[in-house]
Amino acid sequence: MFVGDLAAPHLDEADHHHLTRSRRLLQGDPLTISDGAGRWRPAQLTGDGVEPAGDVVAVARSSPLIVIAFAPVKGDRPEWAVQKLTEAGVDRILVFAASRSVVRWEGPRAARQRQRLAKVAREAAMQSRRSWLPEIGMLGGFAEAAALSGAVLADQGGAPPTLDAHTVLIGPEGGWAPEELAHGLPTMGLGAHQLRAETAAVAAGLLLSALRAGLVAPAPGPPPSAPTSPGTTSDEGPAEA
Repeated sequence: MFVGDLAAPHLDEADHHHLTRSRRLLQGDPLTISDGAGRWRPAQLTGDGVEPAGDVVAVARSSPLIVIAFAPVKGDRPEWAVQKLTEAGVDRILVFAASRSVVRWEGPRAARQRQRLAKVAREAAMQSRRSWLPEIGMLGGFAEAAALSGAVLADQGGAPPTLDAHTVLIGPEGGWAPEELAHGLPTMGLGAHQLRAETAAVAAGLLLSALRAGLVAPAPGPPPSAPTSPGTTSDEGPAEA
């Protein structure tokens, strides 16, 4: 569970209800609390909250930071993507409006969606026992996303994933527009087949997280390169109706 202060932890009503009703924990049962900024400590449930039961442990943040920025899609698929990206260990999850985006979050709607995605990420981080909460952010258009450090476009036929390109931009259902491809960002491939937008986001997060953890070896070959044709098909492909 995440708390604001590890020295004097407090569980809000929803978290306490989840532990006692959904998880059926009893007074004195052990649990782990974290501040979401890399520190955690053992604790135990009390009648009306939680109390520390061990020393604070600090976990260093992994490097490089992995960033996935995606154009929002319809329905609850953005929530699903954020949940899985959090479980995978992605550090920053950003949303931006691409040229061909059908779904656009602006103004008060963007603030509401960010709050919703942050709640999804928090729940997923508790389930996956992360001590670092991912950052959830809303960007403007493609230019702002393209200016991120280490940014590459997910695009079919791109170079294999590498940690030198640790910020991956995922386009909308309709793929990248010619002017976005002409921006000159390197491209990264995520497999032999076209992927739905939310699947591409999760695939990118999992591949980069596995590379960072040393679970897979980098592929031989050249680093990501700029697209050669403005007509390149997006790695995400069109979404099903």
